[in-house]
Amino acid sequence: MQYLDFEKPIADLEDKIQELQDLSVGDGVLKPEIDRLKKKAEQLRESIFTNLTRWQRVQLARHPERPYTLDYIERITEDFIELHGDRYYGDDHAIVGGFATINDQSVMIIGHQKGRDTKSRQYRNFGMANPEGYRKAYRLMKLAEKFDVPVVTLLDTPGAYPGLEAEERGQAEAIAKNLKMMATLEVPIISIVIGEGASGGAIGIGMGNEVFMMENTWYSVIAPESCSSILWKTWDYKEQAAAALKPTAKDLLEMNVIDGIVPEPIGGAHRDYTKSAEAVKECCLKSIKRLRKLKNDQLVDQRIEKYASIGVWTTAGDA
Repeated sequence: MQYLDFEKPIADLEDKIQELQDLSVGDGVLKPEIDRLKKKAEQLRESIFTNLTRWQRVQLARHPERPYTLDYIERITEDFIELHGDRYYGDDHAIVGGFATINDQSVMIIGHQKGRDTKSRQYRNFGMANPEGYRKAYRLMKLAEKFDVPVVTLLDTPGAYPGLEAEERGQAEAIAKNLKMMATLEVPIISIVIGEGASGGAIGIGMGNEVFMMENTWYSVIAPESCSSILWKTWDYKEQAAAALKPTAKDLLEMNVIDGIVPEPIGGAHRDYTKSAEAVKECCLKSIKRLRKLKNDQLVDQRIEKYASIGVWTTAGDA
């Protein structure tokens, strides 16, 4: 288990517990002390994780052991059939998707996929999609519409790939085309931020009728480090930038940008994959059940109204 900087007190206690367990010879002499330290560690963990700063939640969203899209697909779906390629250029491994069933409910599930080690991170391009990734998602969503199947998207990307070749192949156009298509797609779209939700890279597959965030994730037009770099010409103010951006699930729920928060185990989703997946599964099924009550034209109207109403503004006549 990898620990973040603010988890060091917990790591020290758990190391001590492991040390005592290794010394124990089965006579029960050390059991009271071990139990006491376990209780103390649990209390400390609860205290730390109920008072996280925005920057600490950004760090948790990036935890290298956090479950990714394929981890959730494995645990919440049956009969997943991955579909490949955009029929224009190639197959982007940073976005995966295909037909599956969730408790006998057919869905088209699409999400960003990161890698665990150097080789897989390069293969998945660190979860940063090229234009062909968004065009693949476009194709799969239109396929879902053809068969009247709800779309579930899982968002986890540090942003769309910013390389020259991506721009040459029409990165901005691909994302814009997806947004136009999703605005009028005549099937339910449920989007869940499971890690990082950075800018157009995330919303490029995330314009849902209902949008949710897992408890320790972030969703913003820009990453805190990039914001700090623009405003202060250095990354040193990333914590202040995170506080100003208000990118956490709690912040966005208060601003009516998202529709709900998916709970995580104490310590983060990486602490218990099964429990985290069950929460995501429950969220998907409840959302699909609500949205299935709407007719096709109502789904489109609801989605357009949802995004049109985000934000606060005044007109000249109101000033």
